[in-house]
Amino acid sequence: MASLKELKDRIGSVKSTQKITKAKQMVAAAKLRRAQASAEAARPYAERLAEVMASLAGKVSGDSAPKLLAGTGADQKHLLVVVNTDKGLCGGLNSNIVKEAKIQARKLIADGKDVEFYLVGKKGRAPIKRDFEKRIGKQFDTSTVKQPGFEEAQAIADELIGMFEAGAFDIAHLIYPTFKSALVQDPTTNQLIPVPSPAGEGSGGDAVVEYEPSEEEILEELLPRYVKTQLFGALLEREASEQGASMTAMDNATRNAGDLINKLTIQYNRSRQAAITTELIEIIAGAEAL
Repeated sequence: MASLKELKDRIGSVKSTQKITKAKQMVAAAKLRRAQASAEAARPYAERLAEVMASLAGKVSGDSAPKLLAGTGADQKHLLVVVNTDKGLCGGLNSNIVKEAKIQARKLIADGKDVEFYLVGKKGRAPIKRDFEKRIGKQFDTSTVKQPGFEEAQAIADELIGMFEAGAFDIAHLIYPTFKSALVQDPTTNQLIPVPSPAGEGSGGDAVVEYEPSEEEILEELLPRYVKTQLFGALLEREASEQGASMTAMDNATRNAGDLINKLTIQYNRSRQAAITTELIEIIAGAEAL
């Protein structure tokens, strides 16, 4: 059984840990509000851009379609762009993203496809490397900036588009967390390159629209912007998901620390009471012997 001093030291240690987790929970809650607002503000722009893309893509086909829309004509080489966080202490967020990436990779490999990973963020590297060490291609480090923004998304998009034009892959899939709430962050997989042809033409599909310049020229400008927007949205969703998961994880850690402190305090009081009782018995026995 632990001594009174050991129990007292352990209670103090757990209380110090509880203070840290409580502080991190409050910091994550403050950052979550800003990150959630940014992620939600970016969604309408991405949706509207998708509607414009739908309207334009429906009028372009065949050899006139840009490569980013038409693709290479093959689907053998696949690139998985996995967006993880740079920091830990956010529950099972990163493990869920890695699990989704591994599921997609194994599914493609089972179909006889060539798979390569493009990793964004630090936390997904080690677990993916354990299973797919030879399939990891390039990595993009976002830990050098305080909060990744459109510049980082643009840098990633430019590199991916350059790889696509160089024939490094035929299809790129974007895997990232979608923020639903502080308790729910769903791993999401979307085709990024070539830009998937939308099913419909949006709310203005029945209207007759003449474009100047031509649809092909507009798509040449919009397609790279669409890729950048998707990556920017993924980074914003990642930030919101990270703060939400971190807040939840730190709240659970704070509660668990409180429960452990209560158990250790009861154990400490019982041990102290037993020690006092033993001392009293010894004093009484000594007095009776005299």
